[in-house]
Amino acid sequence: MTLIKSISGIRGTIGGKVGENLTPLDAVKFAAAYGQWLRTNSEKEQLKVVIGRDARPSGAMIQALVQNTLTGLGVNVVDAGLSTTPTVEMAVVFEKADGGIILTASHNPVQWNALKLLNNKGEFLSGADGARILEIAEQEAYSFASVGELGKVETRTGLIEKHIEAVLALPYVNREAIAKADLRVAVDAVNSTGGIAIPLLLEALGVQQTELLYCEPNGQFPHNPEPLKEHLGDIMALVRDKQCDIGLVVDPDVDRLALISENGEMFGEEYTLVACADYLLHHKKGALVSNLSSSRALRDLAHDRGVEYSAAAVGEVNVVAEMKERNAVLGGEGNGGVILPDLHYGRDSLVGIALILSHLATSGKKMSALRAGYPAYYMAKNKIQLEAGMDVDGLLKAVETKYAHEKVSTIDGVKIDFPEEWVHLRKSNTEPIIRVYTEAKSPERAKALGEAFVSEMVDMAGC
Repeated sequence: MTLIKSISGIRGTIGGKVGENLTPLDAVKFAAAYGQWLRTNSEKEQLKVVIGRDARPSGAMIQALVQNTLTGLGVNVVDAGLSTTPTVEMAVVFEKADGGIILTASHNPVQWNALKLLNNKGEFLSGADGARILEIAEQEAYSFASVGELGKVETRTGLIEKHIEAVLALPYVNREAIAKADLRVAVDAVNSTGGIAIPLLLEALGVQQTELLYCEPNGQFPHNPEPLKEHLGDIMALVRDKQCDIGLVVDPDVDRLALISENGEMFGEEYTLVACADYLLHHKKGALVSNLSSSRALRDLAHDRGVEYSAAAVGEVNVVAEMKERNAVLGGEGNGGVILPDLHYGRDSLVGIALILSHLATSGKKMSALRAGYPAYYMAKNKIQLEAGMDVDGLLKAVETKYAHEKVSTIDGVKIDFPEEWVHLRKSNTEPIIRVYTEAKSPERAKALGEAFVSEMVDMAGC
């Protein structure tokens, strides 16, 4: 079982020993450190934090602990209840709050949970701020409020609806075209909060034909919650059987969006961002940003449209920083995370869905035809389990040295750009693994390249 402390928050498996898993004491400790950091960095006497969670079974328990810890520090809490990550991010701004906490372990299995921390803009914390919170937690350098200064909890409803209203207000979300197209849309929300938000969004967009699969927000994930092809056989079959125009799949906290074409085939998680960018660039020109582990297809699209493209280190906070630097109109990550600054600087499946459906409705094409119009790249994702005492930095340095004659980036781990393919090796921020991502012009070559590097690194490590 595992507890991972990083600048983006704390993530772990529920139960077990303190300091080794995400126990109640660990949740309290890190919530207190976050609250203390807020108090130290604000001149306001009364602070406010928005808290929301996905539907996993440990959520209510962790939320109660976190909320009571913050009120014990004298911080007021807005309880958003069952919500989505992008909704909580936007709610920080709606509520003029000083920060936010999202209780979700994203794509991790049901035994995991996490505290994801936001600043007063509803964005993930910078590396420096996250590091300071880890220091406060380690030193237990927090001080609680006296009885007359305790914070209060206020329950807030309607935040998802407010989020949807903001999406529909975007000038290039074409509700009229979507409604007129009379699309049949299938949804797999993995029995989490997408089951609340996505049907509401589709109704607001004028979609009248829906096929809802696993949309009961009870936290009982019916399959591995990471939206990858090997986990999505049920919705792929549903799209074919019900003759749907598109299938929509979100992860438990609704910040990743995968698409299914009308033929029941995966559109390709990497291509969610590409398709959104393709549509947006018809309405608004500007730079595009993704991370180093994302497909070259976005770069190719940018070059074809005459706009700038740049790549950031993996991690939403890094992509957002690069987007701000480049004044990008759209960015995100190849895992299906779409970031539209006109709405907010956060991965958001709701705005991704609105853009994709607008694209589908106005293009007059089927999803498979849209996909065929983009450069054909195929990705393989492998991992190496970290063993105790493994010198990860030394291992990556050895790979860098061996391939120094190729185009190598060390912004985040080691990425080697070969003429027709690439490999990206990096230590995960969320799991005790080294991620090995590869991309090539055929699935067979991508798979073989990934397996070759896994084998090479295992040999180097002597495991």
